Amino acid sequence: MQQHIGRLIGTSSWVNVPQSRIDAFADCTEDRQWIHIDVDRAKRESPFGAPIAHGFLTLSLLPITSYELLCGLKPAKSVNYGLDKLRFMSPVIAGSRVRNHIKLLSVEPREDGWTLLRTENTIEIEDQPKPALVAVSLGLLSWN
Repeated sequence: MQQHIGRLIGTSSWVNVPQSRIDAFADCTEDRQWIHIDVDRAKRESPFGAPIAHGFLTLSLLPITSYELLCGLKPAKSVNYGLDKLRFMSPVIAGSRVRNHIKLLSVEPREDGWTLLRTENTIEIEDQPKPALVAVSLGLLSWN
């Protein structure tokens, strides 16, 4: 993996972000702000002209898009270790599609047998110039 540091690992498939997914996330998190779930009000009052996905909903798509691209590593175990940096750049309008561009930043073997994998994740919004978010994600992998 060391020879791939600094390189784009790949780009995930598109993921749909329909209003139903936004509503389900609102129910799960109890974050029911009108800008996310009140379609009529969002069309009238939101600067985006439609409901938008929660930033944390967009962030929660990192695992599904990451697994698709990192499945070839085939660790025996993997653990989400957190984030070093996260920036929400643009809102995801209900009905949009997003995908993840993953760049490998570092691979750090640890004394406890785990390997710390640091990746930069850029969630692109289809047909939009700015990404939804950029996050430096940390994962622990073990082949034991």
